[in-house]
Amino acid sequence: MDVFDTDGHEQVVFCQDRSTGLKAIIGIYSTALGPALGGTRFYPYENEDAALADVLKLSRGMAYKNAMAGLDLGGGKAVIWGDPATLKSEALLRAYGRFVESLRGRYYTACDVGTYVPDMDVIARETKYVTGRSVQHGGAGDSSVLTAWGVFQGMRAAAEHTWGSPTLHGRTVGVAGLGKVGKYLAGHLIGDGATVIATDVSDAAREWARTTHPEIQLVADTDTLITSDLDVYAPCALGGALNDDTVPVLRAKVVTGGANNQLAHPGIGKLLEDRGILYTPDYVVNAGGVIQVADEIEGFNFERAKLRATGVFDTTRRILQLASDEGVPPAVAADRLAERRMSEVGRLRSIHLA
Repeated sequence: MDVFDTDGHEQVVFCQDRSTGLKAIIGIYSTALGPALGGTRFYPYENEDAALADVLKLSRGMAYKNAMAGLDLGGGKAVIWGDPATLKSEALLRAYGRFVESLRGRYYTACDVGTYVPDMDVIARETKYVTGRSVQHGGAGDSSVLTAWGVFQGMRAAAEHTWGSPTLHGRTVGVAGLGKVGKYLAGHLIGDGATVIATDVSDAAREWARTTHPEIQLVADTDTLITSDLDVYAPCALGGALNDDTVPVLRAKVVTGGANNQLAHPGIGKLLEDRGILYTPDYVVNAGGVIQVADEIEGFNFERAKLRATGVFDTTRRILQLASDEGVPPAVAADRLAERRMSEVGRLRSIHLA
């Protein structure tokens, strides 16, 4: 492997602590707009190459997400390679926190798949560069709350663009994944008058749906969900949900979900467009979580953060209009706006301050 073949990243840090079993990679894609912010994913990757590929993709996505969210923060991400159910320990998390601290503020971490608010409190015992902490420790708590709120706002904008009204009332929405984000999103949709069909591999998540929202129609698996009669498909689990196998059989007219890196490869955006399916870029609509944890850096205020997350509606609307005007897929339009902001605002860093 060419160690400098990192898709334009500024810095990639490999971290290891043999006694705890920690193997982590921190990717810093860009600090043009400020310190890199992005969560830590704890996942049992098949091999080291898979872990590296994921952190590079995720950290790049965070740079674009933070730019489009209007934050003065760059993009970064970290992965811890291993099964959190068996490997996670206080010592491992604290060792990881020491590595984050060693970057002296170039990277702020937060929750992601496999890590939770209590984990951030443990990591914070070794570094001040951590967000997504518990309310008891001055943090914002679960960032999934505003992630789901932002996804809902993006979906409203997509509904307006597609059907002329910013509501999901009377629409059928398929939610793939009733985890951190999906369960809150389902609640917003039901409150807005949508019919929700959902699936999840977790028995606990399915039981939550049966007891909390018995009106949710549960189906066996994602294959069944995407071929159901949907208006909107909401991928809210892991990435790569939109691929060469799923897009040709997808029956929804709109795709808006909370998962990161939903497009398996760049050509999927064009495939969706050719099929007449409107795709709202994932890093735009799922920015509510990063907005929440970014607000925590300056002293968390929920109403202020929610107001900014509500702005996902206007950002999504702007992207969809630009895509229509320029005749490009929404993903391309979003990338252009994010790159423009990183370039124009990032250029100001070259102005020397005495």
